[in-house]
Amino acid sequence: MDQILLREDAGGIATLTLNRPEALNALSEELMAALQAALDAIAVDRKVKAVILRGAGRAFCAGHDLRQMQAARQAPDGGRAYYQALFAQCSRLMTSIPRLPQPVIAQVHGIATAAGCQLVASCDLAVAAEDTRFGVNGVNIGLFCSTPMVALSRNIARKKAFELLTTGEFLTAAEAQAHGLINRSVPSGEEPAQARKMAETIAAKLSTAIRYGKRAFYEQAEMPLDQAYAHTARVIAENMLEPDTAEGVQAFLEKRPPNWEG
Repeated sequence: MDQILLREDAGGIATLTLNRPEALNALSEELMAALQAALDAIAVDRKVKAVILRGAGRAFCAGHDLRQMQAARQAPDGGRAYYQALFAQCSRLMTSIPRLPQPVIAQVHGIATAAGCQLVASCDLAVAAEDTRFGVNGVNIGLFCSTPMVALSRNIARKKAFELLTTGEFLTAAEAQAHGLINRSVPSGEEPAQARKMAETIAAKLSTAIRYGKRAFYEQAEMPLDQAYAHTARVIAENMLEPDTAEGVQAFLEKRPPNWEG
C-alpha cells in the first residue's frame, strides 16, 4: 500500500505530501498520526530550515474523513469517545504547526475545505493556485466547523469568518489572499515553484533567528501591548547574544556575506 504521507528533503527544505489522492487527502486518523509524527521529527531536525506542505492528486485537502467518522456511530456510545479523541488529535496536530520551530508553507491547489482549510490557516504562510477554492462548509451537512473556526478566525476578520462558517460559501484564491488567509494567488501550476522560492528564501536566513522570531511572533500575538513589548524585548536581546547574529551584524558592517555556522 502506498504511504499516506511522503517526505522529501532537499536544500534544507522538507516537503510533506498528503498522499490520499483518491480521498482528496481527507484527514483520516492514520494520516493525522503520520503528519504529527513527521512534524515531531522535523521539530528536532536542525538540518530542516523550512517546510512545504502539499497534497497529491486533485486537491490539497477536503477535510476530515467523513466515512471514517460516520462508521464510529456504530459504537455503543454513538461515537462520543471516538469523536472527542479524534478532534483532540486534530487540535494537537493543528497547534503543532505554529509551534514548530521552522516556518511551514502550505502549497494549495484544488480545494481546501473544512479541516483542510483549517490546515491552511494553521500554516505560517500559504501559496495557492488561482483556481483553488477555500471553505469551512461543514454547516452544509449539519456540522458547524467549530475547530476549523479557531485557526480561520485568527487569520481573517471576524465577520467574514462568521459569514463563511454560517453560510458554507467558498472563497476563491484571490478572495482568500485579499482576506489574509493566503499570501499569494498564482496561476495554476505555478504554486510549486512559488512555494519553493519562498521556502528557499527563508532557508537562506539564519535559522536561529527564524526560530526565535517564529516563536515570539505567536506568543506576542496573544498578549496585551505592554506585555508583548516586554516579552519581545527579552527575545530580541537573547537573539542578539547569539554568535551567529554577531557575525551577521559584523558582516553587514563590513559589507560582506555572513559566515554562519548554524
